[in-house]
Amino acid sequence: MALYETILICRQDISSAQVETLTETFSNILKEQGGSVVKVEQWGLKTLTYRINKNRKGHYVYLGLDAPAAAVAEMERNMSINEDVLRYMTVKVEKIEEGQTAMLANKGERAERGPRGGFGDRGPRREFGDRGDRPGRGPRRDAAVEGEGDRA
Repeated sequence: MALYETILICRQDISSAQVETLTETFSNILKEQGGSVVKVEQWGLKTLTYRINKNRKGHYVYLGLDAPAAAVAEMERNMSINEDVLRYMTVKVEKIEEGQTAMLANKGERAERGPRGGFGDRGPRREFGDRGDRPGRGPRRDAAVEGEGDRA
């Protein structure tokens, strides 16, 4: 059997319990077809880059699968029928990573950095037009008077 990773985005107005139920439903479809779910992660409710079917947010779910291609195709067919599923994508991989995925690992880092992503120690703001220690450009030269004959 081959290894796959599937990312699933569900509608924003369903609960986390309903997302878990959907995940179990798709897992059972795989098991009936002779596959198995190696890893499941719920990434939570995240803002979408663009609206999908009038939804600005979506529940993200990651599935690590060990299944034959026919089982994955049947699971994807059921995902396309289900109206709670906004998008899904399945990719064939060489191996499924152990431990947390990068999405959950990054979620922990954001909490440690604090607000504004670690940019809280920038210092005082400059006034408009204040260039600090940069030298001025000097007076502006009139190109019509000085450089008329310099053009080649």
